[in-house]
Amino acid sequence: MPGKKILMLVGDFGEDYEIMVPFQALQAVGHEVHAVCPERAAGDKVKTAVHDFRGDQTYLETRGHDFELNATFAEVDPADYDALVVPGGRAPEYLRTYDEVLDMVRHFFDAEKPVASICHGPQILAAAGVLDGYELTAYPAVQAEVTAAGCSWVDGVVTDRNLVTGQAWPDHPEWIAGFLDLLGTDIHHGEVAAADD
Repeated sequence: MPGKKILMLVGDFGEDYEIMVPFQALQAVGHEVHAVCPERAAGDKVKTAVHDFRGDQTYLETRGHDFELNATFAEVDPADYDALVVPGGRAPEYLRTYDEVLDMVRHFFDAEKPVASICHGPQILAAAGVLDGYELTAYPAVQAEVTAAGCSWVDGVVTDRNLVTGQAWPDHPEWIAGFLDLLGTDIHHGEVAAADD
């Protein structure tokens, strides 16, 4: 089965692991991923932030990497994509102020295409008005915001119809696996033969 074409919405101070890990993992299994940001073009970079969980009341934030975009936001057509990834971090709080971002998100839900969102990413989904009737999770501090948008809260990674959500990057193994299932990705593990002496 050929790989899918996946759109990823990113922005300055999105969570580093929640951008880098799915971006690379999805490509590693044969999918094409285009990372875009409003007002930015292919080759531009966004700054990421690393959120660490050390037992405080909230996460500790430190500077991450410069992540290079590989597509131009103004030139992409969501109809050309099979699925959407919406990472978390601080970027969603301002990305949701762009009408074009909300329209993109609505396309994937209207067309019932697979969507993966994690951490603060569901803030964008809530602003787009697409969560009514869904079961989902997100970073716990945004629970009130996303449930006010009409969804039911679940603790832990959850898949409901076309949407898979996780609370934060420690959920990556289950969250990415859930997204791969939605995409219909079939990964075959072959045996590794020992080299002859």
